[in-house]
Amino acid sequence: MMRRYFATGLVLFCFVHCKKNNSNATTAPVPEGLTELNITLDGASPANLSYNANINPSIKIWFSAPVKQSSAGGAIKITDPEGKTVALTSSFQDKDSVLIIQPSAPLKNISRYSFNISTSLQSASGGNLVNPVALSFITRIDSSDKFPHISDSTLLTLVEQQTVKYFYDFGHPVSGLARERNSSGDIVTTGGSGFGIMALLAGTERNFISRPDALARITKMVNFLLTSATRYHGAFPHWMNGATGATVPFSPQDDGADLVETSYLLQGLLCARQYFNSTSNPDETALRDSINSIWHGVDWQWFRQNGQDVLYWHWSPDKAWAINMQVRGWNEALIVYALAASADTGSISKSVYDNGWAQSGAMKNGNSYYGIQLPLGPPMGGPLFFAHYSFLGINPHNLTDAYADYWAQNTAHSQINYQYCVTNPLNFNGYSNLCWGLTASDDNLSGYSAHSPTNDQGIITPTAAISSLPYTPAESMNALKFFYYTLGDKIWGEYGFLDAFNLTDPWFASSYLAIDQGPEVVMIENYRSGLLWNLFMSCPEIKRGMKAIGFQSPQLN
Repeated sequence: MMRRYFATGLVLFCFVHCKKNNSNATTAPVPEGLTELNITLDGASPANLSYNANINPSIKIWFSAPVKQSSAGGAIKITDPEGKTVALTSSFQDKDSVLIIQPSAPLKNISRYSFNISTSLQSASGGNLVNPVALSFITRIDSSDKFPHISDSTLLTLVEQQTVKYFYDFGHPVSGLARERNSSGDIVTTGGSGFGIMALLAGTERNFISRPDALARITKMVNFLLTSATRYHGAFPHWMNGATGATVPFSPQDDGADLVETSYLLQGLLCARQYFNSTSNPDETALRDSINSIWHGVDWQWFRQNGQDVLYWHWSPDKAWAINMQVRGWNEALIVYALAASADTGSISKSVYDNGWAQSGAMKNGNSYYGIQLPLGPPMGGPLFFAHYSFLGINPHNLTDAYADYWAQNTAHSQINYQYCVTNPLNFNGYSNLCWGLTASDDNLSGYSAHSPTNDQGIITPTAAISSLPYTPAESMNALKFFYYTLGDKIWGEYGFLDAFNLTDPWFASSYLAIDQGPEVVMIENYRSGLLWNLFMSCPEIKRGMKAIGFQSPQLN
């Protein structure tokens, strides 16, 4: 009997203790993984500060468990726009379940930074972060003044003087013509050179350049155009080599005449002819004669392509009319028809203007945007250079025809562009009553685009607002001051304001473009004195020609 009880006890003892030992072998603590519960940037949701972060931001993260402090250094990173790692400091709260990260030194303004926590971050018990954390933020605009305040008049003078340098100091050394951009080497631009000639005249009138020096520079340009540049039925190409005069194709089929670019050049040349008007100075007389030779050399009738009631933009010596692009309104090319109507020989008739340019009235708009009626053009007006390029010389004050009042047109266009940026329907960073202006320029998205309310990519181009100064004086002056005082450390340089910027995907151009720099100088000067308007509208041919196609203005009498 005792042997049976002993055997039973032995079995029971073995069952209990063997089960206990087995349990100890299989139930070791499992490391607790980490989960991010919440994150704030400067005390708010990162989404609310994605474009307005402090340059000393504080990032606070709540986790589901205490964090192993020694794992934080290798797992947490802030990188700058160049991908460089920013030095950080970290601290812990709430028994190490809350982590606070701050940069060791202030960040740069208007810059995108990336914040990341990798899954190598561990909990105190050794578990890893389940999902990585990633966010990006843009630091706010530094609203402090970058330069001492000066009077508005002095500031306008400064902008003119600095921007004229693009055309005088940076003109091509052989031809004197305007380089397409500051990185284009020998490539010079026909239209941009026309704008540059007008800018040089403004610089002469403001005493930035002496009259003899301006005369010598423009004579150099004109002589090159006469003797070295290739012309096609009197018209120049869009681009040429500034050392040789050879055509540089603008595109595979655009390797010949560009009538619109030629018209911008002629606009500037005619202003120079009127400016250098001395009858006792043989050099000025010679310049006028040379300009007239170029002006009278354009075969306007050729560009009607077999007598059609419309002018054509391009012609190629080997591809002929392959591009087949008609010059029709409303856009930047009114100057083409004004000049074609004013030619001493081969001028176009009113029917070519009415049927070709005005499209028998089809260029009219008449709709209202932001409560502003737009007489002509595409919805919302298009890029602002429509209100600039032809009107560097053509004075829109009190200028009317059967289709529009041109002061009302350009003012409405500028105001719509301004109101669109203030309203900012696409929520781009920085757009405001101080930061506005959409037109063609370089950008960091497609390289170059004609930005407008219907093609808005977040790119602000200083020339858009600045060159609209005659139409929107208060709004444009406010923008100019914002560009100079607030963003001046980013966009003010050797030749005035850089071409464009993007505050949503922070980028600031390193480029200057002749077709953007020129209108700034010319339209500032037109706003201040009307110089270029008065010169161009004083041409007897322009008075006769524009009246012949239906324009009315006191300046045409």
